[in-house]
Amino acid sequence: MAVLTLILMGGNGLFYNVFGGELDSRLVHEILGVVQFVLWAVHVVWNRAWIKGVLKGKYNALRIVRTIVNAGVIVCVLFLMISGIMLSNHVFSWLGIESGANFARNAHMQASHWYLVFVSLHIGLHLSLFIRGKVATGITFALAAYGIYAFVARGLWKYLTLQQPFFFLDLEHGYLLFVLDYIAIMAMFAVVMHLAMTAMVKYSR
Repeated sequence: MAVLTLILMGGNGLFYNVFGGELDSRLVHEILGVVQFVLWAVHVVWNRAWIKGVLKGKYNALRIVRTIVNAGVIVCVLFLMISGIMLSNHVFSWLGIESGANFARNAHMQASHWYLVFVSLHIGLHLSLFIRGKVATGITFALAAYGIYAFVARGLWKYLTLQQPFFFLDLEHGYLLFVLDYIAIMAMFAVVMHLAMTAMVKYSR
């Protein structure tokens, strides 16, 4: 799902360059968006025990953070789904939704970037399961350090606060650099969450 997220973050600009047409690029984006939502629906169903237990038991700092992160992912997914349906010109065009395009466009762009943040934090909650060994840890922390630069250089904070009204993908520098930058940004948020979790576990003893 993380790979599909990066592909979709490239927007229609990437698909336009690959498929050579606005019609095809929008259609591909919509189809992949539906696939992403289905994957997340399966993920939620698979982890339904967590949802059932949200109102049960006691909450410490760590559980509060986990709940906020997971809830953030779910809220972003819902916003992406609803705004995506409102903007659809192909897959959901049969619904005949003609109003609210400006709101849906802004909501879709902002939700997609907050989704990236919350997914990265979600990965950070389980980072120790994916990253093992000194080499892998070193690479991850190096990516995270570069992610600070990429976050600023790509102006991600502008998208998160809607100070940037449209998504701009600079393909002159290559799509691979775009992917590297966004992977580094995801690594940055994941490592921040991992370090925060480690500190909370340490000081809660």
